[in-house]
Amino acid sequence: MKKFPEGFLWGGATAANQFEGGWNEGGKGWSVSDTARANFGADVKNYSKHNTVTSADIEEALAHPEDTVNYPKRHGSDFYHRYKEDIALMAEMGFKVYRMSIAWSRIFPNGDDAEPNEEGLQFYDDVFDELKKYGIEPLVTMSHYEPPLNIVLKYNGWYSREVIGMFTRYVETICTRYKDKVKYWLTFNEVDSMIRHPYTTGGLVEDRFPGKNFEEVIFQAMHHQFVASALATKICHEIIPDSKVGCMLTKLTYYPYTCKPEDVLAAQQRMRSTYAYSDTQVFGEYPAYLLSHFQNKGIHIVKEEDDDRVMKEYPVDFVSFSYYMSSCEAADTTGLDVTPGNTILAVKNPYLPATEWGWQTDPIGLRISLVDLYDRYRKPLFVVENGLGAKDVLTEDKKVHDDYRIEYLRQHFKCMLDAIVEDGVDLMGYTSWACIDLVSESTKQMSKRYGYIYVDADDYGNGTYDRYRKDSFYWYKKVIENNGLDFE
Repeated sequence: MKKFPEGFLWGGATAANQFEGGWNEGGKGWSVSDTARANFGADVKNYSKHNTVTSADIEEALAHPEDTVNYPKRHGSDFYHRYKEDIALMAEMGFKVYRMSIAWSRIFPNGDDAEPNEEGLQFYDDVFDELKKYGIEPLVTMSHYEPPLNIVLKYNGWYSREVIGMFTRYVETICTRYKDKVKYWLTFNEVDSMIRHPYTTGGLVEDRFPGKNFEEVIFQAMHHQFVASALATKICHEIIPDSKVGCMLTKLTYYPYTCKPEDVLAAQQRMRSTYAYSDTQVFGEYPAYLLSHFQNKGIHIVKEEDDDRVMKEYPVDFVSFSYYMSSCEAADTTGLDVTPGNTILAVKNPYLPATEWGWQTDPIGLRISLVDLYDRYRKPLFVVENGLGAKDVLTEDKKVHDDYRIEYLRQHFKCMLDAIVEDGVDLMGYTSWACIDLVSESTKQMSKRYGYIYVDADDYGNGTYDRYRKDSFYWYKKVIENNGLDFE
């Protein structure tokens, strides 16, 4: 009988900027996500408006610190006040691991502070202690879409070399503080996403770089993150000898639209545009194809003498990724349907169903992705985001009947198991996104729900924020109890 390996880490995932709330409490400073405005009524299949942030947008956000309606990430799901209740629910499901992030601006409110914020450090102490009480292992992302806003306004985000030092000071602080509580770490969430939304990932605002090639600006900031990630791995290993540090990428899987060689080549090139970032973090050096891109585009990356050595000496220990859907690519997209995905647009696959947000669900694509990544890197893998966003309905008797989510997960789990048993993939664990409803990243909506647990709040922040178990809650509990043997 096929079975998941002993010790497989089943759990769920959230991010502080979408889930935590308490955005102006406990000494926390402004982060870029506190200025992320919801676009009510905007086309949920058009990401250009969601991903573009201007200096005027930031000024507008700063002028309205009381507004949690237009800036829903400020309230999130109120984990800041409800973490004990939420962790108890995770424990009831039997979680082995909980992927979460530390809000950098809760520890260093301005990023460049001389001393950390003790109240913020204590909050995460309390969270980790609560997880330990139930035997849940934390998997902590160091930076998940929330550089402190001051780094944007004062230093132009990760474009500035100085931010490396700020980040490593932050990493040293949290590793030292939590060395007996956290073993598994990720450096940057979806490190490749700076190309798609440079503000939330890198604190980059295009109008702050007049006369500069903004693509070059992005890659320069990316270089600084690569160096910072390598240094974070070094720091983590030195302070926590048995720690494991991973990279995290958006697994955007593309198929050729047809078997025409031109389409196959187009898909290969599109895949490389994702792999470039994990290739760099796993192998510790820029891949030749990315260096060729720099040369052909006239992009010049400024490095310091030691950067290449640092990147080479401190690669990541494992590769984690998000996987929600797959897409197609064609050399000529004229007349082809285009569909959205995880903050991208791509050619629609005529063989796959799609959610109401246009994301095409493809369980087999997860197996393909696992095989591709493991063949490429030969390092342990971890699925740290996967799930179905849907408009769940809370019934009068406070139930949510989400059979569609159960079916989505069942099919993906089967393909994960096939990848392990049939294809020999070393898969550490699985944390579904998001185990408790939160503010969706792509469209800033609460109504795009992913969780096993329903949060009574709408897109405008109205509601009790009470928690209710969905049908999928009980189904996933059974999966974990049986280590995946009983998900058919």
